[in-house]
Amino acid sequence: MSSVERRRLLRGLGAGAVGLAGLAVGGPARAQSDPAGTMPPPRDWNDPTTVIYPDPAFEVFDPRFAKYNAGTTSIERIFTGAIWTEGPVWFGDWHSLLFSDIPNNRILCYNTMTRETTVFRHPSGYANGNTRDRQGRLVSCEQGGRRISRTEYDGRIITVVDSYNGKRLNSPNGVIVKSDDTIWFTDPTYGIGGDHEGNRAEPELPRNVYRFDPHRNQLSVVVGDFSMPNGLCFSPDEKKLYISDTGILGGPEPKHTLIRVFDVGEDGKLSNDRVFHDFKGDGTYIADDMRVDEDGNLWCAGGWGPATMNGVRVFAPDGTPLGAIVLPEVGGNLCFGGHQHNRLFIAASKSIYAIDVGTRGVEY
Repeated sequence: MSSVERRRLLRGLGAGAVGLAGLAVGGPARAQSDPAGTMPPPRDWNDPTTVIYPDPAFEVFDPRFAKYNAGTTSIERIFTGAIWTEGPVWFGDWHSLLFSDIPNNRILCYNTMTRETTVFRHPSGYANGNTRDRQGRLVSCEQGGRRISRTEYDGRIITVVDSYNGKRLNSPNGVIVKSDDTIWFTDPTYGIGGDHEGNRAEPELPRNVYRFDPHRNQLSVVVGDFSMPNGLCFSPDEKKLYISDTGILGGPEPKHTLIRVFDVGEDGKLSNDRVFHDFKGDGTYIADDMRVDEDGNLWCAGGWGPATMNGVRVFAPDGTPLGAIVLPEVGGNLCFGGHQHNRLFIAASKSIYAIDVGTRGVEY
């Protein structure tokens, strides 16, 4: 993508801001093993004629999930060639998906009209998670820069926040923006634990989850007892906050691999901490990042466990496993996009996959 194209994109962001708007254990799906799932038949990802309908990789565990299969649609691999993809975010006003290739220190742009992928930004500060704020600007977690950055309409990249109480952040990972403009993000140590996805350094702060209020220029810790906080998202009404803990990938003991959910107060404070889903019965499986649909279902990109569990797992608001989208690569992140917000984009290892689904996503 040329510098002129980037400036045109950034100037258009404002017009198309996205937005629909000790642990207790809650929900019936606590500490259980998910259905094993099955491995779809092999396919040639470069030959779309090998696909059959409905796509066998779209698995239904619970009858409630059947309606989300759009029928005459299949999973497509729309890009491959990265080292580790993350942070997909939809820019409908540019018909494009931006996503991170963290080890290559770049953000890429996939244009759905031309089906071409170009470099949007390099270097990217080893950007991981990305989102849009309510003014349509790109907000990124820079693991290398150890900050939350924002891309202005004129292309300038500014620091939103990079420290707490005078100490540097670790390596921001996942980020979302609430309808009141507050920015919520996780801060594990993946980006400073080595030189693969950032710059090796000693942590100065605990692995916290933060809330930044831009109106007051105030950063606060909303929860600080995670092993490795990773993905996060709100329920459609923003009254619940889901946060995944992926400490099994390198965090300190105890090695959690679960999703917790909190009630969100009008003052931004969290309460009623409980386990939404515990993956301890699924070996090394984790849920990396998450998004919700209009019905409140939680779509989780993940893997690292049995091959039949790589890709996406979907849970009902009550915690019941509904179904899966099985991919040949480990899922890392996902988002909803497309003109009707019903196209699911999945960042999985070296590739980006996409499939239309029978629901619309809620974006932050």
